[in-house]
Amino acid sequence: MQPEHFSPAAERNKQPILDVLRGLIAPSGRALEIASGTGQHVAWFAQALPEWQWQPTDLQAYALDSIANYAAAQSVPNVLAPLTLNVLDAAWPLGTPEFPHAFDLIYCANMLHIAPWECTGALMRGAARHLAPGGSLVTYGPYLENEIPASAGNLAFDQSLRAQNPAWGIRQREYVQAEALKAGLDLAQRHALPANNLLLVWQRRALA
Repeated sequence: MQPEHFSPAAERNKQPILDVLRGLIAPSGRALEIASGTGQHVAWFAQALPEWQWQPTDLQAYALDSIANYAAAQSVPNVLAPLTLNVLDAAWPLGTPEFPHAFDLIYCANMLHIAPWECTGALMRGAARHLAPGGSLVTYGPYLENEIPASAGNLAFDQSLRAQNPAWGIRQREYVQAEALKAGLDLAQRHALPANNLLLVWQRRALA
């Protein structure tokens, strides 16, 4: 079935993101994607990384259908059926027992700026619960940063987001980092990608 939903941005950035992921992850493992959206990313990553098992999730019902359609169109058997997941829930995923195993990679793209601020801390806490030892949370999207001038495009995008919903907006990277630290995650890597986006790698702090 030809997928109905299509994101031009996801189509542009899927390969630059994959290029970074290849340098981060082991040859095989389990990955959880938060806020999978159309499903373009997970289908692309699964095709390129066939030894990885991918669990896509989203809060929106239409997204679950789109994810399944992209996986079917790409014929990627290593993509599991998409699940409903709200990062604000105390248990992941919604309405079913918690995931029975830990994940080597948790990936979340372009969610933080179109979600209420409390979703940032919830993402970090949930990732800390579900990451395997040595695993990484990868977030991708636009950020504002202290001592780094924001691009005109990101400032305009931030204004447009806040006009649509006052709870939205491009997040300050340092504030996101503070939430991660409270959850036991450290910022391990920062990668600047095209169109003024960052790929950030967060790792669970080792227990003393």
